[in-house]
Amino acid sequence: MATPVRVEHDLLGERDVPSEVYWGIHTLRALENFPISGTPISHYPQLINALVAVKQAAARANCELGILDPSIAKAIEQACEEIRGGALHDSFCVDAIQGGAGTSTNMNCNEVIANRGLEILGFEKGDYAQLHPLDHVNLSQSTNDAYPTALCVAVYDALGDLLDAMSHLQRSLEAKATEFASVLKMGRTQLQDAVPMTLGQEFKAFAVMLGEDIDRLHEARALILEVNLGGTAIGTGINTNHRYSPLAISYLAEITGGDFIPAENLIEATQDVGAFVQISGVLKRVAVKLSKTANDLRLLSSGPRAGFGEINLPARQAGSSIMPGKVNPVIPEVVNQVAFEVIGNDVTITMAAEGGQLQLNAFEPIIAYSLFRSIGHLTQACGTLRERCIDGSTANEDHLANLVKNSIGLVTALSPTIGYEKATKVAQIALSEQRSVVDVVLELGLLSQEELDELLDPVRLTHPED
Repeated sequence: MATPVRVEHDLLGERDVPSEVYWGIHTLRALENFPISGTPISHYPQLINALVAVKQAAARANCELGILDPSIAKAIEQACEEIRGGALHDSFCVDAIQGGAGTSTNMNCNEVIANRGLEILGFEKGDYAQLHPLDHVNLSQSTNDAYPTALCVAVYDALGDLLDAMSHLQRSLEAKATEFASVLKMGRTQLQDAVPMTLGQEFKAFAVMLGEDIDRLHEARALILEVNLGGTAIGTGINTNHRYSPLAISYLAEITGGDFIPAENLIEATQDVGAFVQISGVLKRVAVKLSKTANDLRLLSSGPRAGFGEINLPARQAGSSIMPGKVNPVIPEVVNQVAFEVIGNDVTITMAAEGGQLQLNAFEPIIAYSLFRSIGHLTQACGTLRERCIDGSTANEDHLANLVKNSIGLVTALSPTIGYEKATKVAQIALSEQRSVVDVVLELGLLSQEELDELLDPVRLTHPED
């Protein structure tokens, strides 16, 4: 039995569109043109909700300016409210990677809102004489200001989720720093014994590194509060009322709860994606440092017998199909892989930003796709690392104490008292004869037991300022 259709037209001609769908001919052509990633824009609800918020703000502003019929504006607003509440997201079906600077995404959104608005008004889908996707839903807009503005709103929202996840992870690391505050261990440089520290200091450093990245991300996030809505095609504001841009942006801020403001120069803002490059760079920084922390966790937990074996990470799954009893550090490993992806995404965003020409960057869809993947995966990685690794980690305190006792690195603490040359001799003897530094110092008569106890006091070793 044939599927009922309605006939729609565009500049290329007429096409049959299934009667029941909320999208129209522009979306149909995009579905045919861009079978690229297999990821529809509905996969990113924050982007859908942000673009719909732009349409709602535009309708409200246009109505106030007297250029949009109040009944049509009301229907558009109701449709937008429903979509922002979760309805019809499956109708946003064009591929996230697309040519056209986001036009297909904008058209898809215009058509869904228009057809839902027609239903609200009591008309059939496709009856665009009553409510038109472009003449009404897209009034006073271009893809070139609506899409970038929506991207700013959506990325701002997504970064809020990432910042929350990073803050929770930081608190977990700080809690472990407190728990391990008195656990003495050897620090290492270049994977060689260095000087004593506490395991708490090691975990505190992880927390501080993450805290610095949280600060940098807040700074970068603030850059996208400036939006180019009202600039239309190239930033000159053609086909808009002179009051439209600030009015629409004020309504956008009201609808989304964000402190969005007009860009100082809409022509510059329409072509420049520098803020997204900056955000991507900070995401890369987060990824690099988070991956370094994951590397350290894997090293510190390596073993259990033939590695460092200083800490225990929670066992989450069997580690081998051939080696019974093996447990791998799978949580840090997945964090590493997310970091590798984010670093690659940063390269993509960098090239997309560089590829812009004249008054528009046509490559914002791949910027959006890459940013959302980086932000989303980092958010999940932070939560996974916290819940399934950090919170359940424990210290092998006896093993750590023995490593300190037998480490050659203790001579560094004695060097100011006995001198560098004698300290070097002690280290050589201790290493070659497999003896402790304390035994060699006592045998050579360089220090008494009381002097050694004072110089090697754990508090003095790890907190010399005290």
